[in-house]
Amino acid sequence: YPLPEGRQPPFRVSTELAPTPWNPKTLLLAIGVKGYDLPKTQLPPANLVFLIDVSGSMNSPDKIGLLKPALKLLVRQLRPEDKVAIAVYAGAAGMVLEPTPGDQKTKIESALDRLSAGGSTNGGAGIQLAYNLAREGFVDGGINRVILATDGDFNVGTVNFEALKDLVETQRKSGVALTTLGFGTGNYNDQLMEQLADAGNGNYAYIDTLQEANKALVEQMSATLLTIAKDVKIQIEFNPAQVEEYRLIGYENRMLRREDFSNDAVDAGDIGAGHTVTALYEIALKGGGGALTEPLRYGQPATDATPHGNEIAFLRLRYKQPDSEVSQLLEWPIQRDQMIGSWREASEQFRFAAAVAGFGQKLRGGRYTGNFGYDEVLTLARDARGADPFGYRSEFLTLVGLARSLDPGQSGRQAQMLR
Repeated sequence: YPLPEGRQPPFRVSTELAPTPWNPKTLLLAIGVKGYDLPKTQLPPANLVFLIDVSGSMNSPDKIGLLKPALKLLVRQLRPEDKVAIAVYAGAAGMVLEPTPGDQKTKIESALDRLSAGGSTNGGAGIQLAYNLAREGFVDGGINRVILATDGDFNVGTVNFEALKDLVETQRKSGVALTTLGFGTGNYNDQLMEQLADAGNGNYAYIDTLQEANKALVEQMSATLLTIAKDVKIQIEFNPAQVEEYRLIGYENRMLRREDFSNDAVDAGDIGAGHTVTALYEIALKGGGGALTEPLRYGQPATDATPHGNEIAFLRLRYKQPDSEVSQLLEWPIQRDQMIGSWREASEQFRFAAAVAGFGQKLRGGRYTGNFGYDEVLTLARDARGADPFGYRSEFLTLVGLARSLDPGQSGRQAQMLR
């Protein structure tokens, strides 16, 4: 998505509307938010605390074994004006490294190398210790952040999800944000990790390879560390004169009630420097034949005479500056004449996002995607791959191919085709 022209507002919103690749009777509306970027060299001084889970569940190569080299990637980006402390938790919590300047990389990396995993998990005690360390080294006007690295298996201490989230929400008021880095599989708790980061005015990344660690902690370091807008909320109102039905694809655990949009006391997600957010809506227009539900017997359908009849939807966005508790409102109409005639004529970003959305829906049973299967996802994604300097889109293609080979339904389908 294009960058904003300045820093006020701190991001730029783009919309694109085109027919849906898996259903020619519906439209796909893509909403993209792009934050202003800031080179790593221009970041404010950073006060970081690595909070590392060293419980027994972390004792595997894809957990503690990957965590150490992953965090070293971030350490190597630190400057003399930055500082980092390391705290750990298992059955109890403790400090491994006192706040240390970023140019003492050998000392910091040696502390990481000494870590080993064993014991049960007292996540609540560890988070308390990490926030205490962050407050002791607080930098006015700087980056103050706890980076929690864990598999999310909190089984001792503060284990109730809401209690743990309340703890993080209380601590964020001190000006210290929380980033969560998830490692491993099996007992991994994705929902907990993501919502903890949301509660802590931070962000979340799942690290399964060093390549993914490099993306989150090096290439996107500014987005990971520097929050440029907090409590960002998107609300879209569809024009009943134009739209019969609509559905948001994904975001099931990030929904807000309508009344919460204007309530500044309700927390929402944050955007980091250079961060990109995408939301996709599938829309059935009136008379387009794409609606899945029967019309109401006693409903009074709107007519094209409704005010703003050319508008398909109206987009509202609220956000707060990082140091403010009062939100600002931005608004945009989305016109019907913005619609592109064919999804093939849409941007590469739109088509690749549609491929990813189609793949996600396929993995969940494909209720709305019909015959749009792995082959169609691969074709759409390949044609829209475009510039891929870090290989992430190619990695997605590999992932789709792997899912296709593991799907038992695919082998049966291929066997039928051979008969």
